[in-house]
Formats: sequence, C-alpha cells, structure tokens
Amino acid sequence: MPLAKDPLVFMLSPERICQSLPGLNRLLEVTRVLALEIDLAPALDAIVKEASHALECDRALLYQYDPKRETLFTAAGTDVPVHLRIDQGIPGYVARQRQMVNVRDTAADPRWDSTYDKAAGYRTKTILAVPLVAARDGLLLGVLEMLNNQGGPFDADDESLAIAFSNHAAAALDRARLVEELQRRKELEASLNIAREVQRRFMPSQMPQIPGYEAATWWFPNEAVGGDYCDVIPLEGGRTALCIADVCGHGLGPSLLMASVRASLRTLLLRETSPQVLLESVGHALVDDFQNGAFVTMVLAILDPLSHEVSFANAGHAPAMLYRAEDRSFVELESTGLPIGVIEEPDCPLGPVLTMHPGDIVVLGTDGIIESMDQRGTQFGNERLQECIVKGACGPLPELVRNIGRAVELHYVGDSPPDDLTLLAVRRDAES
Repeated sequence: MPLAKDPLVFMLSPERICQSLPGLNRLLEVTRVLALEIDLAPALDAIVKEASHALECDRALLYQYDPKRETLFTAAGTDVPVHLRIDQGIPGYVARQRQMVNVRDTAADPRWDSTYDKAAGYRTKTILAVPLVAARDGLLLGVLEMLNNQGGPFDADDESLAIAFSNHAAAALDRARLVEELQRRKELEASLNIAREVQRRFMPSQMPQIPGYEAATWWFPNEAVGGDYCDVIPLEGGRTALCIADVCGHGLGPSLLMASVRASLRTLLLRETSPQVLLESVGHALVDDFQNGAFVTMVLAILDPLSHEVSFANAGHAPAMLYRAEDRSFVELESTGLPIGVIEEPDCPLGPVLTMHPGDIVVLGTDGIIESMDQRGTQFGNERLQECIVKGACGPLPELVRNIGRAVELHYVGDSPPDDLTLLAVRRDAES
C-alpha cells in the first residue's frame, strides 16, 4: 500500500475518531517529545512506545537501515539485537518496496521471517510495517513495525495511524542524520584547518641567501588540502639542499605523513648530503608510515654555489628540469627511482651531475602544475611550462614563478585546482 503523498495527513473513519482520541493524544505526545528531545535514542523509544499504545498492539519495533552493509537492525522497541538483510523478512520487503505491508497471518505469508521471534522468544501473528523515508531527499532510513494487534488484524484506521507515527520516526532519524552530517562537516573543517596550517609550514617562510644565486617559490593550495612540500635548506660548506615532494591523497593524513618526511629529511641532512642516501634513508625510516598504498614522490638536489654543480636523486617526481639560458634548451632531472613507500627497500640512485651556467634555472614543481586540465581535458603539460620559463627567464625570478602559476590557473577548470600547485625555481646570476 503506497504512503500518502502528504506525510502529515492521515485519515480516520468518523466512527473511529472518538475511539482514537487516545491514539491522537499519543501522537501529540510524540510531537512534543520530538520538539524537546535532541538525542535520537529517547525519541525513537518514545515513538515505538506511543505507537504500540495508540494502535493497541503487543509491541512495536523500529529497524534502522545501514546503507553500507545493506542491513536493517533493531534500534528501538527491544533489547534483542536483530540484524536482517535488505532482502530478508517483512521489514526487508517493506524497505525494498518502500510500501506499507499489513500481514494478517504470518504463517500464511511466505515473506515472513522468524529471526526476531527466535531471538526474542516471541510469537508474531500479525504485522503492520511501514517504511521510514526522509522527506528532504527520499533516502531510506528504516522500517517501523507493529506486532500482534490485540483486537485481531490491523485495519485501515491502524494503517493511517501507523503512517503518522512513521512520519515522526522518519523525521527523528533524518534530523539525527542531519546533525551527524553537520558534525562531520565541522570535524572535517577542523581537520582541514589543521592540515592547511601543517602544509603552510612545509613552504619556506623566507629564502636563504645563496651566493651568486636567487631562489623563489609559488604555492596555490587545493581546497581539499594535499601534501605538497617545498624546501630550501642551507648546509655546511655553503651548499644548499633543494627539495620538492608530493604525497598522494588529500586531507590531514597526507599532511601529517609529509610532516614526518620533512622532519626525517631535515634530521638526516645534519650528517648526510648525498641525495641518494638521503632519499633511501627517508624511505627506511618511515617504512611503517607508508600504509594503505600511501607513497611520496620527491626530487632532492644539492647545489654547490662554488663549483656550480647540482647533484640530484629523483624518486618518481615530475616536473623537474634545468633551463639552459645559452640556447634556451631544457635538461630533464629524470626519475632515478620509484616513489618513496612503493617498496620496502628503496633504491634511488644519483642522476648525472649537472653544472649551472650563468642564467640557468633549476625548476622543480609538483604534478598539479603539469596535470591541470582545461575544459577539453588537455593537460597544461611540460611544453606549456617550458614556454612560460623561456618567456620569463630574464625577468625577476619571483615574477617568473607567479606568471607560471597564473598560466596554470587560467588553464584549469573550476574555482579551485584539482591538486596543490607548487613551484620552486633557483637561478644562477647572469654575472656570477
């Protein structure tokens, strides 16, 4: 039997109106309780209690629907925990069909299931079951089930009252769902705020001085918060470590993982300057932190401003390149190993040592730069990135990275990029 279109309207026969005044009073009591009661459990208890009295039945049960497991479980009306599959018994049928069912004789109904009776030591003879559906979005919330009418089978007036009580039950469940959603949003927002602050600290607050060189960064965070990390670290002997990394995923978890990577790297740099040893050591130190498929791509370069040599190791990261000012060509700092966390025994050999000439620029970015897509699904790509570098190579370095960022922002679709956008550029002075 389909439910009434208006969830607040139920009809009683004229003969039953006087008889049903106690039932109507109980319905009003439920309305009062729902207005005052914030917690879900007491509200549901009041609904099944008043419904069983109003319909003069032996007991009422409320099954709540678990969409993840596709099961119904007893949430009110009994202390006996019962779980039913969505295709099991009268409650399952009502939930699937989203229609009220009035069973006059359970023994003669093939849909009936004895799971509750066996668990509770009970004998069900008649059933009136009504689906609980959210008014705001039509989501299935559960089933309200009345058992064993004291006057025989449930009649049409009982059905009308049951619909009214089911509307109250659905409203209570939906209100609880809304509160839970709002709470999750608050928790998520708090988590994202923490993640944003953690990630902000991954970016250099000010650039260290590198004799004969200039450095600049640009960062545009994704709303969901990722795990980009960019660093310029002075070392003993005048050398400088240049690092950029990206952890897969978004949210607080990836940000905290990257915080561990940053802390490990900075600690290791106190006694080691080989990019290969450093990346492999980070992988060993954090092997237990890389779970559920987590991994980090990273390129680490060590710049010696005296010899102008750059040694590097690249754990599956792109883009990373050296711009040659003399002929406007590019040398890729190609990957020399797998991302950190992919295998338990990391292996990330050194790449070829590069020499920076006057005007040359090392450009390191995260994959959000080259993978940003336009409306046609075309990526920004390495070619556009290199065009931007060539165009701005002779101008101020901070302006170069900002202009690259603007070009990417104009390219992607939407108010926020699909991933974090991070750039690090280091240029040798033209006269050094």
